[in-house]
Amino acid sequence: MDDSSPAPLMDLCLTYVSQHLEGFCVKRPDGTACLREAVLFPQELADQLLAKMATEGLLNDSSVGVFRNSEYLRLRRACIRTARISAEAFQKALCSHRLLELDAARVNADLTIPDILQGLATNKYCQESLQRLVLTGLTMSSLEEPIRHSFSSLQGLRSLSLANVDFYDSGLVDLCSLPRLESLDLSNTSVTNLSPLLGLKERLRSLTLHQMKRLEMSTAQLLAVIGQLNVLQHLDISDDKQFTSDIARQLLGQPGILPALVSLDVSGRKQVTDAAVKAFVEERPGMTFVGLLATDAGFSDFLSGEGNLKVTGEANEKQICEALLRYSEREGFVREALFHLFSLTHVMEKPRPDILKLVVLAMKNHPATLNVQLAASACVFNLTKQDLALMMPVRLLSTVTQLLLEAMRTFPNHQQLQKNCLLSLCSDRILQGIPFNRFEAAKLVMQWLCNHEDQNMQRMAVAIISILAAKLSTEQTAQLGAELFIVKQLLHIVRQKATQGVVDATLKFTLSALWNLTDESPTTCRHFIENQGLDLFIKVLESFPNESSIQQKVLGLLNNIAEVGELHGELMVQSFLDHISSLLHSPEVEVSYFAAGILAHLTSRGEQAWTLSSDLRSSLLEQLHDVIMKWPAPEFEMVAYRSFNPFFPLLECFHTPGVQLWAAWAMQHVCSKNASRYCSMLLEEGGLQQLECVHTNPQTHRDVKLLAESILDSLQRHRVRTGQPAQAPAARRPPPQ
Repeated sequence: MDDSSPAPLMDLCLTYVSQHLEGFCVKRPDGTACLREAVLFPQELADQLLAKMATEGLLNDSSVGVFRNSEYLRLRRACIRTARISAEAFQKALCSHRLLELDAARVNADLTIPDILQGLATNKYCQESLQRLVLTGLTMSSLEEPIRHSFSSLQGLRSLSLANVDFYDSGLVDLCSLPRLESLDLSNTSVTNLSPLLGLKERLRSLTLHQMKRLEMSTAQLLAVIGQLNVLQHLDISDDKQFTSDIARQLLGQPGILPALVSLDVSGRKQVTDAAVKAFVEERPGMTFVGLLATDAGFSDFLSGEGNLKVTGEANEKQICEALLRYSEREGFVREALFHLFSLTHVMEKPRPDILKLVVLAMKNHPATLNVQLAASACVFNLTKQDLALMMPVRLLSTVTQLLLEAMRTFPNHQQLQKNCLLSLCSDRILQGIPFNRFEAAKLVMQWLCNHEDQNMQRMAVAIISILAAKLSTEQTAQLGAELFIVKQLLHIVRQKATQGVVDATLKFTLSALWNLTDESPTTCRHFIENQGLDLFIKVLESFPNESSIQQKVLGLLNNIAEVGELHGELMVQSFLDHISSLLHSPEVEVSYFAAGILAHLTSRGEQAWTLSSDLRSSLLEQLHDVIMKWPAPEFEMVAYRSFNPFFPLLECFHTPGVQLWAAWAMQHVCSKNASRYCSMLLEEGGLQQLECVHTNPQTHRDVKLLAESILDSLQRHRVRTGQPAQAPAARRPPPQ
């Protein structure tokens, strides 16, 4: 399925069931899950559900219990890769099924190879039916006695992978007696002698010997064995550790060897030349693949990889992409391929989602390998920078963004990796339009910001935070802003810029971040005051008296502070109110608007809460009313709100029409500019009833009544257009204290 299309319904359903399994289950006495209803799953769906649970990291001793009922959840191709389950849970849940395949690659160490083989041996059907078994990366219980008695019971086995297992010679002897075995992967095992393979010479079709670090055979001895594997079609003798063996050179130069071969991988081997490879391939016209990554070969037109012969290498894009696809689980080769890919992506001018998918695969398969993540994150930036991201599928960008965050979390102290990830994240397309965990991203970026002083990266980090903070829920913003170090660090940056007298992108983004973090978050507002934020912001206003963009952001944040009743005392300072009163008369409506909001909140609590002179309060209220009536209608949406809750208490101030007027003007402004969002929000929050009360109350000032009428008209048009009902007024929450 193309990433530009919606996720398949089947996949969405399996993901939902996996993530909400408890809702469909009851617990057995031993704590394992059992489906509440006996639902007969189609066999393929049962396989997919198990694989999905494993992929999502949701397969454990409890959840795997749903597969104990092999009548309703019938498994044939079981994938439990990287799962964390015990030997007992494995045997009870999976070994009663008539399995054709079992992929147990890299399961946790509690489940060993002997455990798996012992469990499979309890099912006589499996002994004949099991055809494919993947045990990559598993542990043996004993080095001296590697399960001689166990593999021989799997008489139907055709394909076996023991890559990255401490598997020894005595076990190989046992394996080579299996009557149907035709595919064997012994990569990175402890086998020293491959002579037992001669027992398979009439049936072995695929042999993978990548990185055979313990092999004690000479090149001549090894070729003598391999050369007798008469029906071998696929041979892999690659090595990413750059051993000095000349086996590849000698194999390529030996006429007539392995006549049935269609696939040969010698990546990482020395003394491999284009001429030798070409001669070898031409002698075997049926060949479809040659692996040449990290060799001196692959640079001729014959080996370009463009035709029927696929080639892994570093000579061109085709070869590099083939390497990333075929070697996705081989750390060394992935790193090598990404290194060469990075050079190519520098000059890419068209979106390449096909290549980005391969980078994603590398990141998924090697999350804890720094060199892979470092190279991959650099490639991601090149593949998604500027306009390239616009044409990338949403689901693909969502996946890669989550992988970047995982890399940041895994390697918090590696500056270059963090820089690569920040460069990729600092994209309007990603930050504004792609689904990912924004709360987690904001925390990770803030942690980076607190530990680094790099000026260029600082600008990017605060830009990311300012955008993310506006996208978070009120609860998440409050939780993020409640971290004292975040407010301190952002104020530190503002203080630096104010001292330098510099207005730049970093200052603007930092002010925006603080503005968004204090929105409807009393705790963050308190942190701001406690860390001398008010004095600092007055200094900013004094330092940049002609910068309306700075004034707007400063006043927007102070508006948030003014919404918190318990902090009003901090703002009841003559010098502060003199600044705000002056800015109330700014010719810029965006500046005047927020100055008016501060005064509206401070005067809304009545004369008893006003600690300065009553004449000043009366004067400010009169100025407030007069200024609002002179505002022109802004051409564009001037401000964004998460909710109208802070405005409702202001609408109830019938004795101070200036306060009501500001609240009504604000609501009318956003509802007229973005009716679909704000009319809907106002109806949901019970604003219709509140506005009707204002409109019909005889105490309401005529100017306020006209604005209320305008908003009610907007709401009516919205309801006619959308059919949205008016909500009953919920219990009004008190204003923040």
